[in-house]
Amino acid sequence: MVQFKRSVCPHDCPDTCGLLVGVENDRVLSVRGDPEHPFTRGAICAKVRHYPERVHSPFRLLHPMKRTGRKGEGEFERISWDQALGEIVHRYRKIISQFGSEAILPYSYAGTMGVVHFHAGHSFFHKLGASRLLRTICSAAAEAGFAASMGSIPTTDIETSIKSDLILIWGSNTLSTNMHAWPFFLEARRRGALIVVIDPYENRTAERADLHLKPRPGTDAALTLGIMHVLIQEELINKEFIRRHTLGFEELKARVEAYPLSRVEKITGIPASEIEDLARRYGRARAPYIRTGWGPARHLKGGMAMRTIALLPGLVGATHKDGGGITRSTSSAFAFNMGPILAEDLGPQGMRTINMVQLGHALTDLNDPPVKALHVYHSNPAVVAPDSSRVLRGLAREDLFVVVHEHFITDTALYADLLLPAATSMESTDLYRSYGHYYLQMARPVISPVGETRSTLSIFQELAKRFSFTERCFSETEEDKIQMLLASDAPYLKGITPEHLKDGRPIKLSIPDPVFSKGFGTPSGKIEFFSESMGNEGLDPLPDGAPSLDEEGNGLFPLQMITPPRHDFLNSTFNEIESLRDRAGDPTILIHPDDAAQRGIEEQMKVKVFNKRGECCLFAHLTERTSPGVTVVEGLYWPRFMPENRGINQLTSQRLTDMGNSCAFHCNLIEIEPI
Repeated sequence: MVQFKRSVCPHDCPDTCGLLVGVENDRVLSVRGDPEHPFTRGAICAKVRHYPERVHSPFRLLHPMKRTGRKGEGEFERISWDQALGEIVHRYRKIISQFGSEAILPYSYAGTMGVVHFHAGHSFFHKLGASRLLRTICSAAAEAGFAASMGSIPTTDIETSIKSDLILIWGSNTLSTNMHAWPFFLEARRRGALIVVIDPYENRTAERADLHLKPRPGTDAALTLGIMHVLIQEELINKEFIRRHTLGFEELKARVEAYPLSRVEKITGIPASEIEDLARRYGRARAPYIRTGWGPARHLKGGMAMRTIALLPGLVGATHKDGGGITRSTSSAFAFNMGPILAEDLGPQGMRTINMVQLGHALTDLNDPPVKALHVYHSNPAVVAPDSSRVLRGLAREDLFVVVHEHFITDTALYADLLLPAATSMESTDLYRSYGHYYLQMARPVISPVGETRSTLSIFQELAKRFSFTERCFSETEEDKIQMLLASDAPYLKGITPEHLKDGRPIKLSIPDPVFSKGFGTPSGKIEFFSESMGNEGLDPLPDGAPSLDEEGNGLFPLQMITPPRHDFLNSTFNEIESLRDRAGDPTILIHPDDAAQRGIEEQMKVKVFNKRGECCLFAHLTERTSPGVTVVEGLYWPRFMPENRGINQLTSQRLTDMGNSCAFHCNLIEIEPI
């Protein structure tokens, strides 16, 4: 008899779907959406529908393994858990005695979004005295830029957008990366709203929008200033709101005068008439709403881009209009009690910090001490980290001890000395917040662990025991940790206990309506057109429309390249499912026909894509969905599934963004030639 059990999608997606998992004889037979989840409403993406194939894949890691061949060859033999854990402890103690504890580096990110297991290794590595990892690869620039304008606070509930009359989707392919927002936007359209997409190429969402503006990559701040120019010049602004709820309008007005539409058109490539039309629509809308993606922030000046976009609602008072506002992320509402989970006080203070964006540098150039051990979990750095030729060169070092905790033999796992088989979310207990809605859920195992797989928490607790760490955090269960996480005085979590969550149903946080009614999280408590705190950090206190450009390739390579998500994958996850790879098709580069003609490139031709950092091979797709001078590579394929076994991150840079120290994944200059 098939039983349907509640669970939660654990992946790095804002939707955090409620799931119903069909189980029989301790085996996952099906996965579908939970129709009782108020936001995801029974729908799930095609990727997660394939979860039974993932959980019970014949290629899944089921036992600890030890490398027998050369690094990168993927030759391993089965060993016991006792051998694997004993080897880790032995090697770590030896490294600490010879080089010090900072020679050990953990590397993890959002392979699971469950709060317990995401952070399960933090306390162990803090106690060990390892180098600390700055986990900024994804959203840090967007967070910092938005915070400079509005503060680190909850943003508009997507569910309220049904009352908007203008939906502006900025740098987000909603149908692929935030699909459950789309029904709310469609309901707004049914009631009369216009849906506008701003994105450098015509993605799935832009195809179904009412209007699509295609700025050159890295010019979002200039476009915003052009919109502001029209709003202020034509007095399509809310002067009373500006007076009461904003800071620095006169300074902003002076800055905006430097961005007339003629200049903005030259920077962005968007005709001045289109910018003017959008500005008037935004200024005249009753309740304009903006859904920002992460694309604008994935440039060297990405923090400034997000800061500037975040100021638009302040000119028209949209944050206090029913149905209006702006959504960047909801994550700050989930203000858990993280102290006991992170246990930062267990280790020595002032330990070395390494930015995960610069892993290639850390593994190939860093000294005093060099990185001698890399412990990877919830991440696949051989695929996702930028400047991957340097990352792979570092991973191939015979003197680097690499531990990888994984579900499959990924491209990173090929370089492991030890492989530890990981339990999935369906085999462990965790607490799940969202960064796209305001519902909290708890999930318990729906099946027993397959094979000898173990959860992240259990592995680090066993390692702590072998190191004779006796602090309480190393013996607590998942339920214990969830109890502590909820022991927070955050008003949004008030009244929510593990008892409320035990049946797996979503619980909505206590969010004020409207969400900005209690003010903003800036030092002034207002929307800050002029940010004194940015000035104190040596940054421009006002919005700046200078475009982002790959400084390493400037003057050498003529084409811009962005690397947005592919509909069939989630970052590098789901490459392991053959049917999804087949559906995704060959790895392609979108190139405008004019650019292709200049290079003798024809449809489906195999081409070399390169810059100073590296090269890879792709198949050309000639299309006017992108603009002349702009190429698009939707990813993220594992290199082993690409021609010549080289991934797209061969071409991306380790340079850090202007704010947040994040990765400029979309800021690349390249050249293409036929093979």
